[in-house]
Amino acid sequence: MTTTDVCVLHGARDLRIETRELSPPGPGEVAVRVGAGGICGSDLHYFLDGGFGTIRVREPIILGHEVAGTVEALGPGVRGLSVGDRVALNPSHPCGSCAYCRRGEQQHCLEMRFWGSAMRMPHVQGGFRRRMVVAATQCVTVGEAVSIGEAAMSEPLAVALHAVAQAGNVAGRRVLITGFGPIGAVVLLALRHAGAAEIAVTDIVPEPLALARRLGAAAAYDVTADPDALGPEQRDKGRFDLAFECSGNPRALAQAIACVRPRGTIVEVGVGGAFDVPMNTVVAKELHLVGTFRFHAEFAEAARLIASRAIDVRPLITATRPLDDAAAAFALAADRRRAMKVQLDFA
Repeated sequence: MTTTDVCVLHGARDLRIETRELSPPGPGEVAVRVGAGGICGSDLHYFLDGGFGTIRVREPIILGHEVAGTVEALGPGVRGLSVGDRVALNPSHPCGSCAYCRRGEQQHCLEMRFWGSAMRMPHVQGGFRRRMVVAATQCVTVGEAVSIGEAAMSEPLAVALHAVAQAGNVAGRRVLITGFGPIGAVVLLALRHAGAAEIAVTDIVPEPLALARRLGAAAAYDVTADPDALGPEQRDKGRFDLAFECSGNPRALAQAIACVRPRGTIVEVGVGGAFDVPMNTVVAKELHLVGTFRFHAEFAEAARLIASRAIDVRPLITATRPLDDAAAAFALAADRRRAMKVQLDFA
């Protein structure tokens, strides 16, 4: 038995670094020294507000699900991994036996154990720890060419790959992304990799839009400074083939519906509350309005794309802060004018 430092949220803005016991890996498990962990939007909601919607923090929870590290020890029966392997850690742990898992829809597992989630009680503890024991099946090797911080971007990129897959073939298409936070940014990278012809982006602050242009967006609109910026794209019933709504804002969804051509597709990526949808327009234009939720097989693909730098996530990583400065790191991550993706360093 040994111990490890962990990043624990006790309630809104009550983040503490604590010490927890750590058991050796059991059969089918490995011990991992975590190197980097990205602060996700859900982590921020837990930190700033104690939860989001009906999901609330009801007991201390270790946050974090965007993590990567190095294998330190193997449990009995582990094959395909070695001590010293650098791995992206898949935070999704489906049961494998429920009706959805048997249908190959593991992201909808009825007994899903997703790290750092307060959806269940007791909560599912997350990956913001210096060391942790995980199932070997949750480890995807990333080689030596990329940083551990890059490998920790596998989870958000997997979300983006799954979202893009909901739209079918995007090659040669004109695409709109509404909301350019970290998920909007990885959606842009995934779309470019998939061959989208032209990508336009919207947001309500200018700083993320400057990054969008550097990442290859053909146009980037500040819809606060110019609420009518998308007017030309609404002509002739809409000029975009596809839209990815990444803000969870009802106004952004309405803009996407107005800008996408008849029989086009809108993928709702952002998570918001209940809001009105102009269904008369959806019906009249025969739009495909689809949701997207997490990922499954896409995690290994995301790790492979990052490991080969077929998709380069480095421009998205704004800052890396030591674990002991976690509260300051969360504050920086919440400032959209200064940060895209903030990561914790667990070394």
